[in-house]
Amino acid sequence: MAGPFTTRRRVEFRDTDAAGIVHFSAFFLWMESAEHELLRSCGIPVVEAGAGGPGVDASWPRVSAACDYVSAVRFGDEVDVAVTVEKIGTTSVTYGFAFTHAGVPVAKGRVVAVRCHLRQGRRPEAVPIPDDVAARLAVHRAGG
Repeated sequence: MAGPFTTRRRVEFRDTDAAGIVHFSAFFLWMESAEHELLRSCGIPVVEAGAGGPGVDASWPRVSAACDYVSAVRFGDEVDVAVTVEKIGTTSVTYGFAFTHAGVPVAKGRVVAVRCHLRQGRRPEAVPIPDDVAARLAVHRAGG
């Protein structure tokens, strides 16, 4: 098994607050970006046009997101993001995120995304995760 998917972010000036440290909201953007990188690395489209038939796309809206902060990072620092798949349900995936700078823990996050069909003018509809997609995600299971 491959284990965690890792990527790196350099803290941009726009990511910082008036105190010169990364604003809490930047971590949520980094989690989304890292999740998308993981999906692409697995050959899974972030938005799959026509997956549910003509005019019905499939995507992964988030239904829960959280982040706990341990230490500060600042403009110019490099932050490593390790993403693991904590759980694969029938329609949802729970991702865990571990942020470090120079090997020091910075933050831990969690996102739950639900596989949905998207139709113009209608609410997203949760649908089962295809077996082949679940198998590709399982490569990054926590503890794997």
